[in-house]
Amino acid sequence: MNKQLPILLALISAALFGSATPASKVLLESFSPIQLAGLLYLGAAIGVAPLLVKKREIRLPSQLSSKNRLYLLGAIIFGGILAPIFLLLGLQFATAASVSLWLNLELVATAILGYCFFQDHLGRIGWIGVDGCIIAAILLSVGEGVAGVEAGLLVTIACICWGLDNHLTALIDGISPAQSTFYKGIVAGSVNLFLGILIQPSTTSASNIFIALGIGMLAYGISIVLYITSAQSLGATRSQMLFSSAPLFGILFSALILGEEIVLFQHIALVLKIGSLFALFQDQHSHEHEHLATNHQHLHNHNDKHHTHNHSESSASLLHSHWHEHEAIFHNHFHLPDIHHRHQHS
Repeated sequence: MNKQLPILLALISAALFGSATPASKVLLESFSPIQLAGLLYLGAAIGVAPLLVKKREIRLPSQLSSKNRLYLLGAIIFGGILAPIFLLLGLQFATAASVSLWLNLELVATAILGYCFFQDHLGRIGWIGVDGCIIAAILLSVGEGVAGVEAGLLVTIACICWGLDNHLTALIDGISPAQSTFYKGIVAGSVNLFLGILIQPSTTSASNIFIALGIGMLAYGISIVLYITSAQSLGATRSQMLFSSAPLFGILFSALILGEEIVLFQHIALVLKIGSLFALFQDQHSHEHEHLATNHQHLHNHNDKHHTHNHSESSASLLHSHWHEHEAIFHNHFHLPDIHHRHQHS
């Protein structure tokens, strides 16, 4: 996959996810946070289900390796169950724009977790990009004030959970991004909706339920598929740098939907964010590295040095997904920490 397409996918994913914050603020008038979290992720599962039917991609988690089952379980727990609950709890205490600003902390959590635990390499230029995004987050917060200690703490916990989810989903192979999103949505959504109704029975209208499911289909379903596809090509930290523009989209949609004001600091932060993203994607590196022989499934084409298996059809240069084998190879080329390049660096 070329580098431009996953960048575009991550930005579209960010725009869809950013729209969820102001929309959820309105829906919290009709649902409890746990109920809404469940409906949003059930909507995500509904949103990707047609993709699975069309491509006949039905592979049960029991068919995955134990390592990939563990990755999927962790993504479901941290990203599907815990993170949206903490986010929506925080949204009860703060404006949609303020919560959108706090969501920049997801980038910080992803970068630190990636560097410390997931072999997601960043060089000096890459860290400059990360620092720029952190400064942008600080600038965004100026003028808004602290949305409240409770709201800030809750959204921070949500961001840490999503940081773990980002790395775990980027490492899953054996199922497509659509399948991963479907399982996360159906399991996490069902658990949260059941708990939400058990704690506080819902009396809202059917129209509000359909609206919540529709927002989940776009902002959590299609958005997550696009993000995972991007993360498997760029690595979780770089994809998260792009996805971290979601708060800016959230601020924009908050202004359009809720009439909240966009201040000067937010315009300055946008310029800084663009410069930081440019710096990050200059941070490729090259060294001799080894690939062990393996079999797995993920989205790919044959325009790189890693996919040399044969196809009977003439569309090998197009994006496609299937089980394929990699022979052991030792070589040197510029690369990102994608699904094939998770190794130690000197």
